[in-house]
Amino acid sequence: MNHDTGKKPLQLPPLKAIQAFEQAARFGNVARAAEQLNLTPSAVSHQIANLEALIGRPLFLRTAKGVTLTAAGDQYLREVSGILQSLATATERAGSAVGFDCLRLHSAPSFGLLWLLPRLEQFRASHPDIQINLSCSYEALHFGRHQIDVDIRHGYPNWPSLEVRTIRHERTTVLASPALLERQPIQQPADLLGQNLILSESALVQWPQWFAQQGVSLPQAPFALSFDRSYMSLEAASHGYGFALESSLLSQDYVARGQLVAVFGAEQASPVSAHHLVFPRGHAELPRVRRFLAWMQGQLGHDFSY
Repeated sequence: MNHDTGKKPLQLPPLKAIQAFEQAARFGNVARAAEQLNLTPSAVSHQIANLEALIGRPLFLRTAKGVTLTAAGDQYLREVSGILQSLATATERAGSAVGFDCLRLHSAPSFGLLWLLPRLEQFRASHPDIQINLSCSYEALHFGRHQIDVDIRHGYPNWPSLEVRTIRHERTTVLASPALLERQPIQQPADLLGQNLILSESALVQWPQWFAQQGVSLPQAPFALSFDRSYMSLEAASHGYGFALESSLLSQDYVARGQLVAVFGAEQASPVSAHHLVFPRGHAELPRVRRFLAWMQGQLGHDFSY
């Protein structure tokens, strides 16, 4: 009996062609894509041309400066990126021991050290079947190539192709050690003029913006200390080296331990949403990611946009 229904078999593009397309779209440059894939630029161009021939539409506009996605290419990228990640995840899970799962997190350094690390044991106690791998840097890593489940980023949210969960109600506030405040009482923002001020270079709100918000001219004297990491600014402030303008989220444990106190009330604090949990949309379906997001919701309550 002939069971032929007359349907054509599904046309599946070669994986190499998909990878070439995804990398070229990411970098906007065929040569950079070739470096990542250990291929020649002509080989990458050939793979992309074959894919466009299969689809029947151009995916890129070629210019002297590189390549940019067409409307069809943009839509195709959104759809195949999730498929590539699902394939990588399935391959990883197939090679893992039964009942064992690894949650791979990447974080901005100060958030990873000051907020997440002290609380990870609580997560492990609630989820003993999940191993945690945490790396920290200011790089925006590639989720597939670096095998990242969730990236906790610092900055302004501008990742339209990714899922973003923002930590709300974070504030930038002036902080000092109790001993320093006892020696140098501060009643109003202008009292900080002439004091030792610690500059956090990576903070979204820095001293010039804060003084402007308070209607005070920025002091002419140079900053006593400046650091490129918030954890260093907060540690320096806890030793009484000066006044820091820092995140209420990152300083939370310092304040709870009494090592730092807020110099002013909420009216002198600057609202800022500086930390975000970022991941490909398909990752929310992974049980380990779902459980981590639920745990973060429990830790932060209404301060976490879910």
